[in-house]
Amino acid sequence: MAVGLYTDVHISSAVITSLRLRGVDVLTSVEDETRRFHDQKLLDRATELGRILYTQDDDLVKEAMSRIRNGLHFSGVVYSHQLRSPAGRCVADLEIIAKITDPEHLSGLLEYIPY
Repeated sequence: MAVGLYTDVHISSAVITSLRLRGVDVLTSVEDETRRFHDQKLLDRATELGRILYTQDDDLVKEAMSRIRNGLHFSGVVYSHQLRSPAGRCVADLEIIAKITDPEHLSGLLEYIPY
């Protein structure tokens, strides 16, 4: 089963375009008009939509970790470091995640890429 991705403003348009060219369902916070949302609300929005949040924002990692520690539900976060994660590798890993992952598999988890 496929999973949709939700991206914050930190993700480059080149990564988003590459994912879409590979058939990945991606919704950006800019398109969803949530780009000014605080991290908590952004993660809530991704969860509400049933999408995995992909970010390169360290503060969103902290929010996900806080929710894990406190047992709070969220749809899952995938993180890659902005400077240490080559775009092509991120696209390849995200394509795999999006196309073969069951949404329940990442629910409440924080994953790091590249794997």
